[in-house]
Amino acid sequence: MLTLLGFAMIATFLVLIMLKKMSPIAALVLIPALFCVFVGKGAKLGDYVLDGVTDLAPTAAMLMFAIVYFGVMIDVGLFDPVVRGILKFCRADPLRIVVGTALLAAIVSLDGDGSTTFMITVSAMYPLYKRLKMSLVVMTGVAAMANGVMNTLPWGGPTARAATALKLDASDIFVPMIPALASGLLFVLALAYVLGRRERKRLGVLTLDEALVEEKETETVLVGAGAGAGAGRGKSPARTGGSGGGTDADRADEETDDEDFRGLDPNRATLRPKLYWFNALLTVALLTSMIMEWLPIPVLFLLGAATALTVNFPHMPDQKARIAAHAENVLNVSGMVFAAAVFTGVLQGTGMVDHMAKWLVDNIPDGMGPHMALVTGVLSIPLTYFMSNDGFYFGILPVLAEAGHAHGVSSLEIARASLIAQPLHMSSPLVPAVYVLVGMAKVEFGDHTRFVVKWAVLTSLVILGAGILFGIV
Repeated sequence: MLTLLGFAMIATFLVLIMLKKMSPIAALVLIPALFCVFVGKGAKLGDYVLDGVTDLAPTAAMLMFAIVYFGVMIDVGLFDPVVRGILKFCRADPLRIVVGTALLAAIVSLDGDGSTTFMITVSAMYPLYKRLKMSLVVMTGVAAMANGVMNTLPWGGPTARAATALKLDASDIFVPMIPALASGLLFVLALAYVLGRRERKRLGVLTLDEALVEEKETETVLVGAGAGAGAGRGKSPARTGGSGGGTDADRADEETDDEDFRGLDPNRATLRPKLYWFNALLTVALLTSMIMEWLPIPVLFLLGAATALTVNFPHMPDQKARIAAHAENVLNVSGMVFAAAVFTGVLQGTGMVDHMAKWLVDNIPDGMGPHMALVTGVLSIPLTYFMSNDGFYFGILPVLAEAGHAHGVSSLEIARASLIAQPLHMSSPLVPAVYVLVGMAKVEFGDHTRFVVKWAVLTSLVILGAGILFGIV
């Protein structure tokens, strides 16, 4: 009964958000609450929710302050050279832009944190997609898949969990998987090329000058941060050179609050060119501290955000203005994380997730025993989408490994096969980072899901196929 209700709850959630019948936050809260009552454990709903919130509170805190930190870094111009470099490479060509998205996401993913990857990638690429009227779900889908492949790095999470759960060395799991994972990344780049060609065919290729002219003609150019002159929203397109009086907050009020291209405006009031190297070093120090695990990540981002605000915006009104500018993203993402805590709390607290996993394992045909590595790889695709990495690697993987061991399949093969589904896992509704991705890209979660699932599953199967071909799995 719990197995059926578990699958029904997940299916109901996915259908409602993909059909846009409910918002993700509402669905994450109301659907599990309703099914908790169906299970007959409505009286324990509060305990389940609090357990879920307790587990995800550090993640929510990390995301809140990470958004503020990287938002400030965008405001002060830290990523402007990256954006200009990518723009120069892409030449307003949709194909190059999509491939550039995959490359940027893969490179930034080296820090091992999905949220950071998505914030930097979207910050750099979003203005280009908006400028050329490209599909934003292409950006979110490609970024999520590239990050998913790179998420298998030993410090990314899944590999370390598999090693811990099966008492193996992480390098013994990861190093032999490199050819298969490289094949997956090449497939993502090839897919980005195909999707980019599709976008190029739909939109054509503009020169940079033509793209800028089109911006002006459609009144989507930036509002100047000068003494009051700016383009768009009925203002004169001419700009004056004066900076005017008052604080940055006063001058920023004259800018468009929801301006899509704020990160590219070379004249915005929040730029801090004299502090560029301080901000760059602060960011490098922050990422290094994350990788070295000198302090918990939420603490690092809290300290980083406070330092960035204090140094770059010493005046209190300016600090308040920067926090307010990023408050919508903070609220959307943190709200989604706490809503997801209800979903995961009920799924785990009622025992539905355990029964679902046991049902899947029990229904493996006896004849598949010698092929448990392949079975693990295939099962990891749905299981890591509907479960957290902790739940899968610590709860399900040991069971699969034990079943494989009974048929002479080594734990190392099982562990390697368990990594193949990460390209899909990074778009799971239970992964907080995906809400950073869709929130900053202003994409509906349902739209992202409809687009990415088929391609992410195909990417996972490519990795699995490469693993079999190379004799790794």
